[in-house]
Amino acid sequence: MSAVEHAWLPKATCDDSCVRAGGDRPDRPALATLRAARRIASALVLLPLVPFLAVPLPGRSRVQRLYCRMFLRCLGVRITVSGGPIRNLRGVLVVSGHISWVDIFTIGAVLPGAFVARADLVDWPAVGLAARIMKVIPIDRASLRRLPLVVGAVADRLRAGQIVVAFPEGTTWCGLAYGPFRPAMFQAAVDAARPVQPLRLTYHHRDGQPSTVTAFVGDDTLWQSLSRTVRARLTVVDVEVASLELPGDDRRELAARCEMAVRGPAIQRYRHQPALSA
Repeated sequence: MSAVEHAWLPKATCDDSCVRAGGDRPDRPALATLRAARRIASALVLLPLVPFLAVPLPGRSRVQRLYCRMFLRCLGVRITVSGGPIRNLRGVLVVSGHISWVDIFTIGAVLPGAFVARADLVDWPAVGLAARIMKVIPIDRASLRRLPLVVGAVADRLRAGQIVVAFPEGTTWCGLAYGPFRPAMFQAAVDAARPVQPLRLTYHHRDGQPSTVTAFVGDDTLWQSLSRTVRARLTVVDVEVASLELPGDDRRELAARCEMAVRGPAIQRYRHQPALSA
């Protein structure tokens, strides 16, 4: 269904111009192609190991983090972690901005958990297999009536002591611009009386300039996003761990606190659309 029929659907204003704005510096085509072929070949070697991540063995969380970090390294993506310590707590809702399918592996390398993700994600090559292993909670963005069921499923998992990861923007943005945090998913933390861990994901090039090569926006296909990522010289993603937020009893107030923790003082600068009640 179209966004015209459902005005409440989150819709980013990002397009190809955003991706070009934070693209990689031009490189010799032959060198970029060789780099891409080597990285894709390395990633394909790791794919057969994905099913082993579901084996319930001691230390599985550590293995999942290591696997995600290795997979990103194969793609030419390095991770740095800054901010506060990562607390070993059960039943935490993890939230961050959403830029790319790469976010799944980035957060998986730091705080692996079950992801709330678009329902068709499980059908994607490679990413879909990882999503099933991580017990993704599917959400149909075109069906507002099913949203309470998803929120209830997230709350149940939080009560059971699981870590759940959600992207409250509801869609992907390029990383140079951002959307508002929708409060709906925060209701799960309120209902389960469990804390929220905000994470700030920042992608940049080796020289520190903002990067959009991993972005998955507009008319992008998965292959186009992957191709930009593996052809780039190096992409660095910094995961900044903000302070835990207690749930309180107001999902909108909780969403606002977490958005401020993720965006900081730049929150008003990057808002390109008004927040909706969902």
